[in-house]
Amino acid sequence: AMTNVQGARTAGNFAPIAVESDAAALPVRGELPRELAGTFYRNGPNPRFASPTAHWFVGDGMVHAFTLENGGASYRNRWVRTPKWLAENDAGRALFGGFGQVLPGFPAGASRDGGVANTNVVWHGGRLLALEEGHLPVEIAPRTLTTRGYHDFAGALAGPFTAHPKIDPVTGDLVFFGYHATGPFSAGMTCGTIDAAGGVTRLHRFEAPFASMVHDFAVTERRLLFPVLPLTASLERARSGRPPYAWEPDKGSVVGVMRRDGTPADMVWFRGEACYVFHVLNAWDEGDRVVADVMEMAEAPFPPPDGSPTDPAKSRARLRRWVFDLAGGTDRFTRTTLDDLPGEFPRIDDRRAGFAHRHGWYAGASAAAARSTYDGLVHVDAASGRRTTHFLPAGDAVSEPVFVPRVADAPEGDGWVLTIVWRGGENRSELAVFAATDIERGPIATVGLPHRVPFGLHGNWVAAA
Repeated sequence: AMTNVQGARTAGNFAPIAVESDAAALPVRGELPRELAGTFYRNGPNPRFASPTAHWFVGDGMVHAFTLENGGASYRNRWVRTPKWLAENDAGRALFGGFGQVLPGFPAGASRDGGVANTNVVWHGGRLLALEEGHLPVEIAPRTLTTRGYHDFAGALAGPFTAHPKIDPVTGDLVFFGYHATGPFSAGMTCGTIDAAGGVTRLHRFEAPFASMVHDFAVTERRLLFPVLPLTASLERARSGRPPYAWEPDKGSVVGVMRRDGTPADMVWFRGEACYVFHVLNAWDEGDRVVADVMEMAEAPFPPPDGSPTDPAKSRARLRRWVFDLAGGTDRFTRTTLDDLPGEFPRIDDRRAGFAHRHGWYAGASAAAARSTYDGLVHVDAASGRRTTHFLPAGDAVSEPVFVPRVADAPEGDGWVLTIVWRGGENRSELAVFAATDIERGPIATVGLPHRVPFGLHGNWVAAA
């Protein structure tokens, strides 16, 4: 059996599982809608070997796939066999310490590529891609989950590629960016576009005001937003054994706004008070203004450069609205709170990506939720301003909610929300299906698994062809 990952996130459902499995004809409680035909893929950190120094964020990627058809369900999970995974598998032990660092006794000639492909899994241009922001996408076979290796779009891409690309629902273009693009912990960034056929049509490079962990960005019909927030990166800190990433609020928050049809020479930088955002719900244009709804926390869950302790309460995110006025003659942006319920993993009906949306969902945390976990599902209706919730029994937890439309051209929000639920008391997981705009009534169907799915990060639904 595998030993637990070191650090704060070892317990309960943060611990990895050691098994790859295939399970057909899973038990279904309730009734799976017949229109749900496709596969729900979910990625997340699942270390093959415990590393004494590695943060939970940098565990090996494991993709979990639930395939639904004709009211039935099957499941498969596989590690993403990155160069790191293969090197450690050959060595029979951990070789990497996370964030580009290797452990003592690293074998001569082994790959020093520490990519883990553990954050998201997206479908674009006929390919299933496992993503993590420090490396190129890794292609996965959609049915077997076999790793096919890095995909560089016919040699057009090199270097880091975001785990949070956005797919334009009108053009089918995938818009992406990369940070630390001019070397480890550098301030260099890239951005570009990959068309629906998988060809790179735009690629730009620019310098951010400082080197930062830029986990997500925002894309509207006409603009790109790059949040450079004061979770700073430092090669010098990394080399001296101090935290490579550290919280430096004195730098404030800087957000670059660029025209999608322009170049970084057009970039306008806005400034605000320190905060951190892992995830953007959505963003859209309103004339000369850009509006972005984000999950904002007062502090990133990383210590300052001196390693002093942080306040976990300040790392709970809340839904906030950022407004950038490009004709306002100011470099400040406004921030207002939309909801005071803590949460993370915000999602919309992706057919509204980059356009004003009505419906949003996220994983919410009641006062009873354990640290870094979420015990409820939240639906926010921008038209009515109403928030509805479904909280789980004590000890259970939800993951990111993913919206699936009833049919391709259904109205916005007409469909289901899928999430993986951990049943803490039984230490197992299930896939829960909710009616998207009626989550209060609880799941309409659940698909049971004999084991648990560790807490993970992001996933997406791919409709059957």
